[in-house]
Amino acid sequence: LHAAVQGLSTFLTSIEMLRTSLLAACMAAATAFSPSALPFGTATRKATSGPSMQLYKDGKLQGAGVNCIPIFKRPASLKGDMVGDMGFDPFGVSGYANMLFCREAEIKHGRIAMLAFAGIVVETLGIRAPGVDAVYGASTNIFDIHNMAVEKGSMGQILLWTGFLEICGGVPAMNSMLEGSGRMPGDFGFDPLGLGKKNFERKQLVEVMNGRAAMLAVSGMVHHALINGKVQG
Repeated sequence: LHAAVQGLSTFLTSIEMLRTSLLAACMAAATAFSPSALPFGTATRKATSGPSMQLYKDGKLQGAGVNCIPIFKRPASLKGDMVGDMGFDPFGVSGYANMLFCREAEIKHGRIAMLAFAGIVVETLGIRAPGVDAVYGASTNIFDIHNMAVEKGSMGQILLWTGFLEICGGVPAMNSMLEGSGRMPGDFGFDPLGLGKKNFERKQLVEVMNGRAAMLAVSGMVHHALINGKVQG
């Protein structure tokens, strides 16, 4: 019994150390932004009623009532005011991080992952625009294609222009949001087809859920390519 108690104490200490490490990592990453953009404290976050559609049990439950793993208590720090809130926060990030900052990061990574997933599928299937083989070769290996894109300067161009857009648009938008402008995370006013005019909450949820799935999928594809030499599918 003494050994079991001692083992449990060691386990709980390890969990606390992990949470402290995650907090330190967030602090280090946030130094790239102005002081107002530090992802800590939730003074500027306003609790509102949950979105009108969560697509959970036919939309009958909103974010405030959703708990995707019933055996774990829903964290009180999750307010239920964000689309895609499933009550899942095992490390308690919502207790010390600014959730507007976290949601902005999640949406951006999800969008990039969805583009990456589509790109990997197209490359693996060997679908090419005319003339591409002459520049990048005929390989369908994603790492070969990546290395050729680096060598030819394509990746450098992507890094240059996306970095420029992020510095000139992304960071100021993030700062104004965290200072209380009322901007929604991920909103850059880009909707040329007017898709947000109808069922907006549902489409927000679809983007968040597909972004999460794409992040997992791209991670799996990359690791399959590293281990097996090709993307499994």
